Amino acid sequence: MQQIARSVALAFNNLPRPHRVMLGSLTVVTLAVAVWRPYVYHPTDDVTPIVKNIELDKNTLRTLLPEASEPIDQSTPEPDEELPADDVDTDVPDTAGVHDYTVSSGDTLSSALNQYGIDIGDINALVMSDRDLRNLQVGQQLSWTLDDDGGLKTLSWEISRRETRTYERTPAGGFKMDAEMQKGEWRNSVMQGEVRGSFAASATRAGLSSTEARAVIKAMQWQMDFRKLRAGDQFSVLMSREMLDGKSAQSQLLGVRLRSGGKDYYAFRAEDGKFYDRSGSGLARGFMRFPTVKQYRVSSNFNPRRLNPVTGRIAPHKGVDFALPVGTPVLAVGDGEIVVAKNGGAAGNYVAIRHGRQYMTRYMHMKKVLVKPGQKVKRGDRIGLSGNTGRSTGPHLHFEIWINNQAVNPLTAKLPRMEGLTGKDRSDYMAQVKSWLPQLGLK
Repeated sequence: MQQIARSVALAFNNLPRPHRVMLGSLTVVTLAVAVWRPYVYHPTDDVTPIVKNIELDKNTLRTLLPEASEPIDQSTPEPDEELPADDVDTDVPDTAGVHDYTVSSGDTLSSALNQYGIDIGDINALVMSDRDLRNLQVGQQLSWTLDDDGGLKTLSWEISRRETRTYERTPAGGFKMDAEMQKGEWRNSVMQGEVRGSFAASATRAGLSSTEARAVIKAMQWQMDFRKLRAGDQFSVLMSREMLDGKSAQSQLLGVRLRSGGKDYYAFRAEDGKFYDRSGSGLARGFMRFPTVKQYRVSSNFNPRRLNPVTGRIAPHKGVDFALPVGTPVLAVGDGEIVVAKNGGAAGNYVAIRHGRQYMTRYMHMKKVLVKPGQKVKRGDRIGLSGNTGRSTGPHLHFEIWINNQAVNPLTAKLPRMEGLTGKDRSDYMAQVKSWLPQLGLK
């Protein structure tokens, strides 16, 4: 050990003086850090600690929350509460409380349901009851109902025209699965008619049920405004119906032809559950993801089960808030018709646009509205300038998307887009259309 110490000392002495000074300083600092202990204050029993309570009122509390741009106890009204109804809505209403979804390419159960705000815990509970739900196929149908608190109550999965599985919530919080196999015989039938009065009444006279009439309207929604059909317009509908004990148990729309103003409009169902024209081109009009030229910061996210931290009550946030400078141009995200353009009180200056029959977008708290009810707009048209009107705690745009009268997450929702069939999908579709087209004759 002494030999090692002498060697180190000799090596140290042979170093140049500046190096010896630097090495010695580092050694001293290292030893000081090793033995240093910070002083910790320990109050004695006879010293009263200083405690300061800071009281925050509700308005101050809201400014500290993520939902700072919009009062957290505010929930926007349902579209049915404010939109002017027309004869199509009155005569062919959607099934109350039931929400439908067609599985698209890339969909999982989680991505399909989560955009509607369904809790991930409910989704996991569904998969636990039936692991086959992890393998959804394009074109399959999902439908579900919610309870009063927005939780999932029931779900139906149409695997094929022969098999449907239903899932019902149990008292323990899970789901019970029940499978049903259809035993009827599927037959194709054609119904022809002429418009006299409303389309719904005309379709009923031609032999269509209200559900089948609604399917026709949804298939043709991007091509035809059914409120503007004229007396004498004609239609021909090809339905596939399951006949059980001589009665139709369920049906599926295969194709439709509608002649209005001397022009023919067509829609045919493909294997993916969507409708295309005679050449395999998509009928839906494409949507933009954001209602502005560029993407802005999200100041409050979509949350249909949001809780007010003060009251503990559910105050749904049915859209997203974008933090925008006042005066930023607000754009229509898709082609449609202005159905609301007004000062909506808590919503401030706002606009609602109906796109086809299933989709609606709403834009709130604007400084100025640039459109009027009944006006047609195209994707990208300016409809207003962002602002801070109504019940708002800061400049922002509240943006909502509704599908079949249910609010969805604008950041993740599957939106309509311009698309068409290609490759084998298109060749199979065209072969099917070739066999269906001659059946859609008009009187």
